[in-house]
Amino acid sequence: MSLRARLRRAPILVAPGVYDPLTAALAEDAGFEALYLSGAAVAYTRLGRPDIGLTSVTEMADTMALIRDRVDLPVVIDADTGFGNALNAQRTMRLYERAGANALQVEDQTFPKRCGHLSDKTLIPTSEMTGKIAAMADARASDETLVIARTDAIGVEGIEAALDRAEAYVEAGADVLFVEAPRSGEELARVARHFAGRVPLLANMVEGGATPIRSAADLEALGYALVIFPGGIVRALARTAADYYASLYEHGSNRPFADRMDDFDGLNRRLGTAGMLAAGRRYEG
Repeated sequence: MSLRARLRRAPILVAPGVYDPLTAALAEDAGFEALYLSGAAVAYTRLGRPDIGLTSVTEMADTMALIRDRVDLPVVIDADTGFGNALNAQRTMRLYERAGANALQVEDQTFPKRCGHLSDKTLIPTSEMTGKIAAMADARASDETLVIARTDAIGVEGIEAALDRAEAYVEAGADVLFVEAPRSGEELARVARHFAGRVPLLANMVEGGATPIRSAADLEALGYALVIFPGGIVRALARTAADYYASLYEHGSNRPFADRMDDFDGLNRRLGTAGMLAAGRRYEG
């Protein structure tokens, strides 16, 4: 089933955030049907920096290609602003699609962008954004590669402007709508009511962000087709890693932390090491 077809069926599709092939494989093993390659998570882990537009298109494309080499699940990839104008957005589409992405999320912030749950964002004109959406749709090699249009207008111009922009983005050819950072449960519901039955809707759950956290079941009841949890894995990793390093520094040993980590054999089981070695022996003659 294509991602386009899956988004039109129940239940809601839950796409956890990943940032490399290991997290992608772990999410696949957990049973998820799709993944979200988060630009924020790549900035956090690959650069050790905040999500303020520092990651490049090639860094994201390289990461996507590595993930595609490891897992077969559909991947929604963060395309930020398309990394420039409409022609840059077309190049981003071509790079990401060749790397194995199934859907590209593009937003209407100015460049450099910032996390949708940070303040002081600025937006490009609606007409410029609709041009990017149309350009990306024209550039894709497959009609099954989706264009997800995100608007950050709620935090800048308010909910009415966000709905107006989202309407224009649907007209421009967006396959999925992503109205970022609703500030209440009522705003979440209002977006869903406004576009009910017309286009699949994406919800973004950011722990500690502007939008109240809702479960996938709650969001499905409102009318959302897709929910992403983009940076949760990095927040979990950061807490665990900080505790690990503090323990190692204090004790000079990993023994006190052993019940919170895989040992050598445990990690190799997760990686499928034995199976890969067995597969290699088939070619040794």
